[in-house]
Amino acid sequence: MKKLSILFYFLAILLTTISCADAYKFSIEKPEKATLNQTITLKMVEKEGKEIEKVQFYVNGKEVSSNGNTLTLNTNDLGVGKHAINGLAFFDGKTKKKNAFLEVFADTKPDFYKYKIVNEYPHDTKAYTQGLEYYRGYLYETTGRRGQSSLRKIEIKTGKVLKKIDLDNQYFGEGMTIVGDKIIWLTWQAKKGFVLDLETFKKEKEFSYNKSEEGWGLTQNKSELIKSDGTNKIWFLDKKTLKEKYFIQAYAHDRALTQLNELEFINGKLFANYYQKPIIAIINPKTGVVEGLINLKGLEAEMKKTQKLVANDEVLNGIAFDAENNRLFVTGKNWGKLFEIELIKQ
Repeated sequence: MKKLSILFYFLAILLTTISCADAYKFSIEKPEKATLNQTITLKMVEKEGKEIEKVQFYVNGKEVSSNGNTLTLNTNDLGVGKHAINGLAFFDGKTKKKNAFLEVFADTKPDFYKYKIVNEYPHDTKAYTQGLEYYRGYLYETTGRRGQSSLRKIEIKTGKVLKKIDLDNQYFGEGMTIVGDKIIWLTWQAKKGFVLDLETFKKEKEFSYNKSEEGWGLTQNKSELIKSDGTNKIWFLDKKTLKEKYFIQAYAHDRALTQLNELEFINGKLFANYYQKPIIAIINPKTGVVEGLINLKGLEAEMKKTQKLVANDEVLNGIAFDAENNRLFVTGKNWGKLFEIELIKQ
């Protein structure tokens, strides 16, 4: 009987402690919308005004210094995108955690571009284009769909396929880029990519995506590979280890740009196909800010004059750039034409 009394005593203390903690209702007060070049204040409060001894804040998992229960941030230090905010409140010998998100948008609207067709070239209507790259006078293209995925070397003027290999039927091929004498080729949902010899197209090794879920588009800058995964995230990979190091988030002044697909790095900017829309986004690779939008709806209309396109499937996809001659090429999935275009800022 005495043991039961002691047990009930400690149980009562435990329930009292829990009820006291539950009696505290915390929230993080933050702006409804934030933009770059802003200094903002976040505050952790107890909804009934009960005293908080101190608050420790974390931004994207990293501890940051604060002033009591108030956190002051410069949005430029965060960059555009959605950021995790965590507050750990200390009160009455106890702690309680509260989670929130802060979404930061670009502070300027993107520029808009139209285009002029410079040249038209033949393109294989059976090529479900996933990746496109210009290299030393030729186009290299990867195509998708299980059982139809391939890697090709193409003569631009004639559209002739000079070399081709098929991907194993279990894989859905995605974007590619050429690094030195190697071709780096992504797959969609298998969480892996392949490294192939540029001359022979022979597969040399494979690598895994260690953080992102899927493979979509692939390009590169001088030091890193740059990969899209179908979301608004753009991943940067080590060129030697092929490991994903970090990501940026693509944001305009009013929204996140999701479903970013084929990528091309042109004059220091990222060009990204906006999947299922006849639009290419121009993205700052350092900040994620969408600085421009290229409206290519007219190219889709041009294709429909001679070819019936399957809605939401045979869409604009494929960007290649000849830096030496300043030529920009675009095409679409199963399109019968490859277009060389010139951009005109509106």
